[in-house]
Amino acid sequence: MSEQLGDVLYIADLAGVAVFAISGALAAGRKSLDWLGVIVISVVTAIGGGTTRDILLDRTPVFWIQDPTYLFVILAASFFTMTYFRYNKPPFRFLLIADAFGLALFAILGAGIASAFDVNWIIIIIMGTITGVAGGVFRDIITNEIPLILQRDFYATAAISGILMYLLLMQFGLGETASAFSGMAIVVSLRFAAIFRGLRLPVFRLPDEPR
Repeated sequence: MSEQLGDVLYIADLAGVAVFAISGALAAGRKSLDWLGVIVISVVTAIGGGTTRDILLDRTPVFWIQDPTYLFVILAASFFTMTYFRYNKPPFRFLLIADAFGLALFAILGAGIASAFDVNWIIIIIMGTITGVAGGVFRDIITNEIPLILQRDFYATAAISGILMYLLLMQFGLGETASAFSGMAIVVSLRFAAIFRGLRLPVFRLPDEPR
């Protein structure tokens, strides 16, 4: 990976962290938490997935300890959310779109990090998916909501599909950069299909119990 591309991905990673932090702050706002609570939820949402990945892979130091810039970005996004959206209606559709790109970036970057540890492909998929979705799961649990990935929404499935595409293209000899962007495109496409077309997974329902 070229140094220039690495810089672009780093900036995009920070932008994704900011978007996830804003979503966490808004979730805290819907629960009327105080400012500290908002910051805590923002931090958990933004870096919870990457932190879990690094701990499971024994990757030290954890990425935000090595580079505290991530924390400063989260704090800035939290205070922006608490001040601006206190008087303005949040653009939820725009945030969903931005979240789709953040999910794609986090999932593929997480898979790339895991692949450097020479682990089985199923572990790479799990680590990439955790990177993309675990922060949102922690957010929903803390705010007493059913996690999004356990509902019908096409979210974790989009991440898994994109990571699979990334790994398959790498296996067939396509370059890492092209494979990564192809995987991200799959994630974004599936998320857009869920947002704009209502793409959902089938629901498992038990038959009514006899009276």
